[in-house]
Amino acid sequence: MSTIMDNKKLEQAIKWIDESLQEGKNLSQLLQEVGMRFNLGPKETAFLERFFKSNSKDMQTK
Repeated sequence: MSTIMDNKKLEQAIKWIDESLQEGKNLSQLLQEVGMRFNLGPKETAFLERFFKSNSKDMQTK
């Protein structure tokens, strides 16, 4: 059985993390807070962690 993620909540969470990173905030702390702030489940928070960590690695190699 597949889990359907709430795209609206994920979009809001991605935007919030991105804006916070631009303000110089720490990614690890943001990832700890995002689940509670946007009422996300473990799979959604794991997705966000993979998304931002893979993108930060891509940015470091450029």
